[in-house]
This record gives sequence, structure tokens and C-alpha cells, in this order.
Amino acid sequence: MIYLQLFFEFFKVGLFAVGGGMATFPFLTDLADKTGWYTQQQLIDMIAIAESTPGPIGVNTATYVGFATAGLPGALIASLGLITPSVIIILIIARVLARFKDSKLVQDVFYGLRPASTGLIAAAGFSVVLVALTGAQVDSLWELVGWQGTVHWPSILLAAVLLVLTRKVKQTKDLHPVVFIALSAVVGIVFGFAGV
Repeated sequence: MIYLQLFFEFFKVGLFAVGGGMATFPFLTDLADKTGWYTQQQLIDMIAIAESTPGPIGVNTATYVGFATAGLPGALIASLGLITPSVIIILIIARVLARFKDSKLVQDVFYGLRPASTGLIAAAGFSVVLVALTGAQVDSLWELVGWQGTVHWPSILLAAVLLVLTRKVKQTKDLHPVVFIALSAVVGIVFGFAGV
């Protein structure tokens, strides 16, 4: 039964998360609340791991949840559930676009999907930043009104340092981006082990 539930839940995520891996974040947040398979903090960790490993973020996250919930078969089934809607939709769209690629209606539909995708990605980014910098886990912007939480200053300092370094790397050719990414990872690991 857990396998069917994994497939169905990730099928829904894959069906409605238009715009890439980070667009799955709001759906994964709801899935955590609905099923209890993982906590919000574990979701943030999953996103970090999915970002740092090869492959699409959404598929990496589905694999992680599936494995944590039901082992290797769960990982395969959750991943399959996530990608199945995309495969079906791509096959349908390819057929339709071949016939109607010059249609104004088709072009307008794709243009209309852009803001929806942007909104989902912005919501995901906001949630990640909020948790990373404050530790607050809120479901909406309205919950922030009157919020009395604390700000995690070391995280803000780290973000500021990395922003400045990113600007410097773009301006000079001295430091290869891979080296910069590796240095950023080392700084993050040091912060993590220091309990900062």
C-alpha cells in the first residue's frame, strides 16, 4: 500500500509542479504535513542534498523520500511517480505542437505558464531563505505578521560573505567557479560542524 501511495503522491507533485525542481518545493511542503513522511527541516536538508548531487532536484528529492519511506523499491516508485506525468505530457504536447505550433492560442498558453512557474519558484526560494536565516517555518507570508522569532546572524553573515565573493569571482578570472563552489561547501561544512 505504501508503494501505491508513494507513486500517487509523487505523481500529483509531478503533474502540478510546472517550472522545474524548485517548483516542487511547495507541494513537498504540503506532502510533509499531509503524510508525516518527513519534517520541514528534513525537507530543507533534502533540497540541499538534491541541489548538490547530479540530476534534477525534484527527482533527487523524490528518490530521497521514497528511500527513507520504503527503501530501494520506494525510491524507484517515488521517482517513477514524479516523472510519469512529465513523460505523458511531453508525448501529448509533442503531438499537438507538431500540428498547432504556429497557433496563437498555443503560444499564449505557454506564455501564461511563465508567471505560474515563476511564482512557484519564488515561493520555494522564500521558504528556503526564511528557514535558513531565521529557523522559522511558516506556511504563508501572513504568519510573519507579528513574528517574534530570532534571526540567525551567522547564516546572514555567511550569505553576505558568499555574495561578496560571488561578485568578486565574476569580476576576475583568477578563481575557477568550481574552486569557488568547493570553498563555499567547505565554509558551509565548517559552519555546520561548529554548530553555528
